[in-house]
Amino acid sequence: MTTILAIETSTELASAALLVDGQMHSRELSGVQTHSQGILPALQSLLSEAGIALSECDALAFGCGPGAFTGIRTACGIVQGLAYGAELNVVPVVSLRAMALAALTEAKADNLICVLDARMSEVYWAQYRFVEGVCEELSPPVLAKIDDILPRADQGIPCFVLGTGVILPSRFDQYPSISLMPHARQVAELGSQALVNKQDVPAELAQPLYLRNKIALTTVERNLVQGQK
Repeated sequence: MTTILAIETSTELASAALLVDGQMHSRELSGVQTHSQGILPALQSLLSEAGIALSECDALAFGCGPGAFTGIRTACGIVQGLAYGAELNVVPVVSLRAMALAALTEAKADNLICVLDARMSEVYWAQYRFVEGVCEELSPPVLAKIDDILPRADQGIPCFVLGTGVILPSRFDQYPSISLMPHARQVAELGSQALVNKQDVPAELAQPLYLRNKIALTTVERNLVQGQK
């Protein structure tokens, strides 16, 4: 059995999980805590509850995004720091894929379009299909307007998995939907699968998944935009 310690902070719902000997332990941060303040105590609590040391883990997994810039940077930084100290490898897990795994049970559907709010009238989305328990990527994660989502229906009618704040346009009314957020429990499960398939990487190679190239305009760019108005 593998032992995976995982965190997911790509959205406003921050969570931590420990998968050990087939048993899942998890924590969710309260709304008054910032991700950076609360995630380390949550990890320490999980390890203490299971009675194991960080160095006894087989790897660390984290939700690498897409999602909030600060959140995925926080996850990557914390996991890298812990991995360096304990000499462990890490497993980046796409947060949309974690949503799909959660929805596989909740929605009882195996063809899933996962959508997260990206602000600025855009969303992050991807489409997945489960075949004999294996998650296949039908459409890779992209940043787009919600009206520009193009479901692949050649594998059956997909179910939408919607993060907080996502409202589907009326043209998607014929599709079933469920509300779910990425969680560290599924990050741990996917991390365990990736470890078996030798998809873990050294800490220094762990990178967040950014789909929006520009997080903010420079001063020069802002001045140019204002001058064009």
